[in-house]
Amino acid sequence: MLERWTRTVLRFRIPVLGLWLAVLVVGIWSTSRLSPLLSNSFAVPGTDSERARTILAGNFGERTDGTFTVVFRVAHPRDRAQQRLAKRRLAAAARIVPTGHPDVVRTGAGVLWADVDTNLDLRHAKRHTRAVRETLRAQRGPPAFVTGQPAIQHDLDSIFGSDLRRGEAFAVPIALLVLLAVFGLSLAAAIPFVFAACTITGTLAAVYAIAHVLSMVTYVTNLVELIGLGLAIDYSLLIVYRFREELDSAHHRSVDEAVAHTMATAGRAVVFSGTAVAIGLGLLLFVPVPFIRSMGVAGFLLPLVSIAACITLQPALLSLLGRRGMRSLQLRLRTGPDGIFWRRLAGVILRRPVVVLVASTAVLVAAAVPNAFLELTPGSIAGIPRSLESVRGFELLRDRVGPGVVTPTHIVLDAGGPGKARTRSTRAAVDRLGDELVKDPEAYVVASGTRTPYVDPSGRYARVIVVGRHEYGDVETRRFVDRLRSRIVPAARVPASVGVYAGGAPAQGVDFLNRSYGAFPWVVAGVLVLTFLILMRAFRSLVLPLKAVVVNVLSVAAVYGLMVVLFRWGLGADLFGLPQRSELEGWIPIFLFAVLFGLSMDYEVFLVSRMRERWDETGDNARAVTYGLERTGRIITAAALIMCAAFLGFAAGRVVALQELGVGLALAVLIDATIVRALLVPSAMVLLGRWNWWLPRGLARTMRIE
Repeated sequence: MLERWTRTVLRFRIPVLGLWLAVLVVGIWSTSRLSPLLSNSFAVPGTDSERARTILAGNFGERTDGTFTVVFRVAHPRDRAQQRLAKRRLAAAARIVPTGHPDVVRTGAGVLWADVDTNLDLRHAKRHTRAVRETLRAQRGPPAFVTGQPAIQHDLDSIFGSDLRRGEAFAVPIALLVLLAVFGLSLAAAIPFVFAACTITGTLAAVYAIAHVLSMVTYVTNLVELIGLGLAIDYSLLIVYRFREELDSAHHRSVDEAVAHTMATAGRAVVFSGTAVAIGLGLLLFVPVPFIRSMGVAGFLLPLVSIAACITLQPALLSLLGRRGMRSLQLRLRTGPDGIFWRRLAGVILRRPVVVLVASTAVLVAAAVPNAFLELTPGSIAGIPRSLESVRGFELLRDRVGPGVVTPTHIVLDAGGPGKARTRSTRAAVDRLGDELVKDPEAYVVASGTRTPYVDPSGRYARVIVVGRHEYGDVETRRFVDRLRSRIVPAARVPASVGVYAGGAPAQGVDFLNRSYGAFPWVVAGVLVLTFLILMRAFRSLVLPLKAVVVNVLSVAAVYGLMVVLFRWGLGADLFGLPQRSELEGWIPIFLFAVLFGLSMDYEVFLVSRMRERWDETGDNARAVTYGLERTGRIITAAALIMCAAFLGFAAGRVVALQELGVGLALAVLIDATIVRALLVPSAMVLLGRWNWWLPRGLARTMRIE
């Protein structure tokens, strides 16, 4: 079917190329306008923290994720003149922001600080950061630092942009060198870059459109561009390499015939591989957390656009270049050092399959053991560069007042009707709640009252604000939220008619982890089942997909374990200068699993597909294994180098979360291209023998597998 489709595409190659040129132009335009639409919000619908956030926005006129915090560094914070000046500057800054209004000015050791409250969401609030800063600087007075979630998000946008450029500056030259090593000085080396440019910009154009409707995380641009670079170049490389083989073959009298056969073989493998990646990332759409879901949207679109480009743009480009464009590649497939190496490796595996299988499995199991020490955090200011003004303001306030002052916990009480928050029974419950909170070792400041900002204008809602002793995302802060919900609120004996909701960033972070990992087992199960079905169709086997699923679960577990060793235990800091963190960002293991399970199938699909071709020709399993290793060893190694370079582009940045992600992805590719693809899979297939290719006839008819 794919061969017939390819012949149709080739008849309309000029319109196809024109269409992708239009996609490229629209994508470039969309990418330049995408950043203001993105924000890293950890809101979790249907939770206590989200209910509290909704009440604060609708009734108190403020959102915790839309609040700016202004810190004035002063010599005498209790000087009334300094306080009046700070109030005037704060009021002027608040007028710049729609719905903005200043909170009371508070004092600390050498600082005055206050919030500019808004009911804007994070995406819209961050756009006013520059105007707030310019307004404060235009007035006389001591230095003012603008921090809070909107300012931090605004500052991070520029960091993500510069980190992306650094990552591309690292990855693109390596990819070019590898392509030149594979293809020589030829136009063929340019095809993967054209393919990547079109798929990346096409995906970002779709993300730009979706970001007007759904909340999309700031990480999206970096994820699409660097993961897309590795994925697209790999897919295109494998197809171009197979096209070279077909041109060298005597079976094809025309270029178009070679293109059609290339797409029927390598193109088919890419389609199945891309489908596996899309399944893994697409299932993130079912995680009921917007942060995770938005990455799933972008991740799902990327392989889909890559598949679309594979079956349309790629054959058109190959046909356009033809034999002349590949001319410098006419060096023949050498059975030189590379062929000899992979043939000898196959010989070792054929002679001692049990030893190779046991040894490679033992390495993966040993790497997976540190999983027992994996700790997660919803996020932390510690993972952001210290040079940002928002971070310097945060640290100044943390050092002079307390770590939890920028992200306090808001406990909202819904008394059920107007004026009921001021009744004696409700006020008594609020007082008891305050007394219980003061006893908790994490509570640094507990604030409540009978007027604004502690009771809303209608008198229905009251709130208690708790400033913690630790930063948002710290273990101690998360444990405090758990104690608050399980012990402190029940001990306050709040009347049954009064609803109590724990909100603010600390509670939001706890809800984010709980809801994300509550859904994670279902994502894992879905990925395993759907991947099994896809691979069963690709390999036309019942045994090979089952083996692939088991092996890839083991390799993902090994990646998690190695990340603990590198980041938590500090080996990465000693060897490579990586940051040492006691916890990984909570979204990373989920996203890693979705990406890794798809990507780890790539090389397996390419390897086993070549083995399947030889098995169908000869019926000899040993020859099929040897042929697969020989034919794919060199090109898969080249593809893995490109993929590793793209992923390590994340590690070249300054945001710790993306460094963790990049290292995890690179480790997965390294493990998959060496231990799994070169040793574990071939040795298992040697031992399984003819069972590799077993598929019951009844099941084949039911699944319509040819």
